[in-house]
Amino acid sequence: MQNNQPPIPNPPRAITTKDVLYLKDALSWELLAFKKFHFMANQIQNPQLKDALNKAGQMHQNHYQRLLTHLQVDNNTALANLPNTQQMQQQ
Repeated sequence: MQNNQPPIPNPPRAITTKDVLYLKDALSWELLAFKKFHFMANQIQNPQLKDALNKAGQMHQNHYQRLLTHLQVDNNTALANLPNTQQMQQQ
């Protein structure tokens, strides 16, 4: 089955309640992963392994920060700027 829809280049500016719940879950997963890598890196003496664990932790911290930006949106303004599809369908 082929998908003929073009990919969405940027996420929508307005987010739904379901989107917020998913983002909160994803933030929790990323924060937990960061904490675990940070903890493990502090327990290890091998400098190469310590560096690898710190890099993995930094990756999850970056993911956390990126996800957080999706929650820092004026959702009311974004929703107000969306076209009213019901009104368009009636015309």
